[in-house]
Amino acid sequence: MARRPVIIDTDCGIDDAQAIMMALAAPDIRVLGVTCVFGNTSVENVCQNVLRVLDVCERQEIPVFRGSGGPLVGARVATTDHFGTDGLGDVFKDRDPLWEQKVQKEHAVSALIRLATENQQQARPPCVSLVALGPLTNLALAVRLDPGFPQKLKDLFIMGGNMEGKGNVTLCAEFNFVMDAESAYVVLEDFLCRTYLATWEFACRNALTWDFFNELVSQNAPAAVFMRTVTSRCRAYSQEASRSQRDVHFGPGFVSYDAYAMAACIDGGVVTGSIECPVRVELQGAMTRGMVALDRSGELKKSHSVVVLTGCDAEKLRRLLVDAVRQPRR
Repeated sequence: MARRPVIIDTDCGIDDAQAIMMALAAPDIRVLGVTCVFGNTSVENVCQNVLRVLDVCERQEIPVFRGSGGPLVGARVATTDHFGTDGLGDVFKDRDPLWEQKVQKEHAVSALIRLATENQQQARPPCVSLVALGPLTNLALAVRLDPGFPQKLKDLFIMGGNMEGKGNVTLCAEFNFVMDAESAYVVLEDFLCRTYLATWEFACRNALTWDFFNELVSQNAPAAVFMRTVTSRCRAYSQEASRSQRDVHFGPGFVSYDAYAMAACIDGGVVTGSIECPVRVELQGAMTRGMVALDRSGELKKSHSVVVLTGCDAEKLRRLLVDAVRQPRR
């Protein structure tokens, strides 16, 4: 059976790295390329982080493309340092002096359009899945450059947004959408392909145990050692934060946010519940900018609905995470 082609758009932090490893380990997934965007850290750091993940997994043949370094409109919002200033916990002192030579010269936005177009020409209906793990700037620019770009995709999986008006950066909005609310608005308005939204609340409500995480990173395979290393400084903080009042709406647990969107792409059986309805990203509210509004009564009069994930098969998710840190497979 032919492997399904997937493009990953990422602001590669620690949870992005876990998600990328899941895709690389999945036997029926073929990663066409990784496009980079600002978010957890600068886009330059993101490129280096992706290259490092590919090195660990011995998948250096996968092309990496540098993309947007800031939001579609306005100045870049300051990021938190939960994942360190470099997105991977500030645990690596060595930097590859040749990293820029290893990144493709083609811009990420052009690469998105080209990869989708080339693979659409080879298969009808479209067969490429796009998994977006960071701010949606590259995707918004792609649809502005090529309005037909979404129709060249089989489906789109997004980690970001919310469904209950609870935020993890502002009062009402999630990190990826707050970082570029205009791009999130554009994507959820203009991408008419099948779209799945793995929101912040969805991930938090389907948390795994910290015992599972500790067992996951205690293995000796290179990918497990890598995850143990990059989480060495933030693990204690994350465990404490998950028990604190900041997560009063959700119980304590290990949440690899981006892994939920990737898992849904790899295995649709991971999703055990969903809401299908039109959505819109709020741009104007002083407290609600970047919040996702779910239109369950049809007031927006939109013809396009988004699948908002609600239920997760925890055992299947655990299995995908375990596979991701085993010895790399091609």
